[in-house]
Amino acid sequence: MSGGGFFPSPTVARYMARLFLTRTFAILFALVLVLQSLDLLSESGNILAVKGNGQAQILRYVSLRVPEIVSLFLPFSVLLGTILTLITMNQNSEVIALKAAGLSAHQVLAPLIIASFGVAVVSFAFNDRIVSRASATLAQWKRADYGPLPIDRGDRSNVWVRDGDDLIRVEQVRGRGPSAQLGNVTVFDRQGGVLRSIIRAPRGRRDGNGWRIGPALAFDVATGRQTAIPSLVVGRGVDPGQLTLAAVNADGLSFGALKTAIDDLSRSGRPTKALEGALWHKLSGPLSSVLMPLLGAVAAFGIARSGKLFIRAVIGMALGFAYFVADNFALAMGDLGAYPPFLAAWAPFLLFLLIGEAVLIRTEE
Repeated sequence: MSGGGFFPSPTVARYMARLFLTRTFAILFALVLVLQSLDLLSESGNILAVKGNGQAQILRYVSLRVPEIVSLFLPFSVLLGTILTLITMNQNSEVIALKAAGLSAHQVLAPLIIASFGVAVVSFAFNDRIVSRASATLAQWKRADYGPLPIDRGDRSNVWVRDGDDLIRVEQVRGRGPSAQLGNVTVFDRQGGVLRSIIRAPRGRRDGNGWRIGPALAFDVATGRQTAIPSLVVGRGVDPGQLTLAAVNADGLSFGALKTAIDDLSRSGRPTKALEGALWHKLSGPLSSVLMPLLGAVAAFGIARSGKLFIRAVIGMALGFAYFVADNFALAMGDLGAYPPFLAAWAPFLLFLLIGEAVLIRTEE
């Protein structure tokens, strides 16, 4: 075994990858088992409080909640699996043997990084195909207080749209695009921020570049008089997308569906910065698994009998958990508009990539 290639020994690479993956998924299984049990203790009462709910609904909740827990704690499991693997190899002097054979620190970590990249690919596919659907269904079920789910026909309810100074509230929107039908429309006619009149109509439809509502009742705030109007056009320039895209749950949409929703919202003039950050995070989130071997590598190097192996393991865990704190903080700042979407999603990843490389070079190379 020589130090000339990226994988000097395929046998050692397979051995390390197998150790890493078995420990990672064993830790993930244990975490999911414990956390799902605790979560079920807090939610089972609410589920069984609904008449007719029983064991089938409990199992349904578990099937919808487990994918979310797996997605959330997979990077934690990769971090702990990395540290456990490297501590074991360090205690058995396997890292010393690899170093003595001429391998650099990056070559020692290469099998774990490649394996973690495979975990990241699987994580992205799992999040995109399974977690997004489970999250959307669970969110809808919670809104129904764990009762029977209504049939989703694409209708939207309680939609608010701003048209210049005016505010438009629609209790129900049926259909999409120019064929959308409005139910129970209320227009708050304002001028300079002062309410002038309130117009209510039971229905509305698309008419040119606006929406024709009627029969309407207009209440004049200044005089206190109410006037009946057969029909009138309001919301000129209000795009149908502004009404049919009332709310977007980023966690409940796949990468492609979220990108399409962002494009529709952008064309209708709606703010999309928070959703763009969530879109980028659908890539940077799974890819964080690739960082974990680098952040936990401090546990691999150094003499085990020096008594500092435990301290090195703690440092590795601290670096990993600091990344998750920074990631959540950056996402929160992105939601508030303080960070640009790309920076909110990728800045923690790039920062801790540099930190991991610096710690690795400082401690070993």
